[in-house]
Amino acid sequence: MPYRPNTRRPLPVQLSAVQLTGSIALGLWVGFVAIALTYWLLSHFLFKEQLAPVAQAVQQLATPPAAVQVQPDIPPQSPLFQQYEENLRKNEQQVRMDQARSSSRNQANPKCQFWLQQDQTAPSEKSRANVLQFCD
Repeated sequence: MPYRPNTRRPLPVQLSAVQLTGSIALGLWVGFVAIALTYWLLSHFLFKEQLAPVAQAVQQLATPPAAVQVQPDIPPQSPLFQQYEENLRKNEQQVRMDQARSSSRNQANPKCQFWLQQDQTAPSEKSRANVLQFCD
């Protein structure tokens, strides 16, 4: 039989619609896994040093900043400065006490209600400390 370059032989492969769909789905899944694995390997081995500053910046943004307290221009040994600090503590404590009294969650807390009543009738350091401990 002479050589005929234009004639093609039919391939004996026959797939049903289910087999074809399954093959395509499997190929897509394997391709996705290969891309994900490649990305992970590249990021883990090649970009680890390059991404370290970015990771550190993200971590710094995730942590809340510390409260900044403005200090007056008075030296710390001064009695005026000590009085200022004492007044600041009293004001902060008063704000927390007011928040404890006005909180709706504390209205249902019997221990909080008891110590709020104690602090209202006979204020003392113990009652204030217990209000701050038992109330939110």
